[in-house]
Amino acid sequence: MTGKLIRNAQIVTMNADNEVLLGNVRIAQGRIAAIGPEVAAEAGDQVVEAGGKLLLPGFVQTHIHLCQTLFRGRADDMALIDWLRKRIWPMEAAHDADSIYYSAMLGLGELIRSGTTTILDMETVRHTDAAFEAIKTSGMRAISGKVMMDHGTEVPPELQEETADSLQQSVELLEKWHGAADGRIQYAFSPRFVVSCSESLLLGVRDLATQYGVLIHTHASENETEIAIVEAERGMRNVVYLDRLGLARPNLILAHCVWLDDEEREIIRRRGVKMTHCPGSNMKLASGIAEVAALHDAGIAIGLGADGASCNNNLDMFQEMRLAALLQKVRRGPEVMPAPQVLRMATMGGAEVLGMEGEIGSIEVGKRADLQLLDLEDYHTYPSYDADPFARVVYAATRGDVDSVWIGGETVMRGRRLLTIDRSDTLHGADRALARLLRRLPGA
Repeated sequence: MTGKLIRNAQIVTMNADNEVLLGNVRIAQGRIAAIGPEVAAEAGDQVVEAGGKLLLPGFVQTHIHLCQTLFRGRADDMALIDWLRKRIWPMEAAHDADSIYYSAMLGLGELIRSGTTTILDMETVRHTDAAFEAIKTSGMRAISGKVMMDHGTEVPPELQEETADSLQQSVELLEKWHGAADGRIQYAFSPRFVVSCSESLLLGVRDLATQYGVLIHTHASENETEIAIVEAERGMRNVVYLDRLGLARPNLILAHCVWLDDEEREIIRRRGVKMTHCPGSNMKLASGIAEVAALHDAGIAIGLGADGASCNNNLDMFQEMRLAALLQKVRRGPEVMPAPQVLRMATMGGAEVLGMEGEIGSIEVGKRADLQLLDLEDYHTYPSYDADPFARVVYAATRGDVDSVWIGGETVMRGRRLLTIDRSDTLHGADRALARLLRRLPGA
């Protein structure tokens, strides 16, 4: 792997001191080898002239559904349970391997173009290999897994699983993909949520995740109707139930957690459970506003994610950062969730949620070179004189400002041009795949 020198950048390190430096970053063997104004290129290095552009760690999104990118604009203006049962589950059931591949590639292209370099992704029940192939091709760093569903009402037959089959297929995917692409791809067990999972399935996931030493990624307490279903069926609230089953551990990542009571918040804190906040999705589905500022103050690890393009309708971390900050300010006052804290959630916070804080999330020597270069020379980000770089990124910058992206030292985008994804093939392939998928829907 050729070494690189990114020269003359404003470096927002996101290290423990939130240092901002002017200078150079040298990359060797996929990792950050040196940082500073005097760092020079070595023989054979490729030199990237930053010209004062802002260098950030790549964003870490801790809740994504690549399989749903193809459904953008197909499930708008609905609440969660109807959204799932009437639109999302029927469309997921109609997926084939080709439509999963193009849905994933479409999402991955959008993610990279907007500065995201690592994702925690949840697929659907079938054809998960196709999503992993897309991830491998794109160069994205990803933890993903097939969704698991062996319970529930109004579930299409194509999504209804037998418990043993769901567990076995998940293990087969794990053994094939965990650690693939030189470790860039990892696996997580992904039971959808308590509403669609039997107790036997959840207990099996608990034991297998412990056996293989991997994460568990699920939804919890996103919507009040969801909570009512869980209470009626299991006799207790989501997080309490998961704790009773022994799943509430540091390897558990819960998406949303909008409606937590005091007991659940204490379980999450005490057990070291991780959370991911998706403000754009929560607003569009009218699910509510998670008490993120209070949860953060309690010491709970929280990342940010866009969720899926079917409920957001984009995968843009710049929007999620801004929404996360502004929503909490409305609830608790203008001083909460300042820009450095929000940017940390999008970078090191996400890395901590994934247990990868020693590898990604900040620009520090020894870490993987997952980086984005922002060009803020534009009307909407000026004046630049003595400007706070954190505020410029969180409150003013947009995904259109991302100039270049590196993942593990490999250039995946340069000058706004994706190098690992064919734009024409992806856009036209996505349209063709969606047309075929819609013809497979009941009543089409």
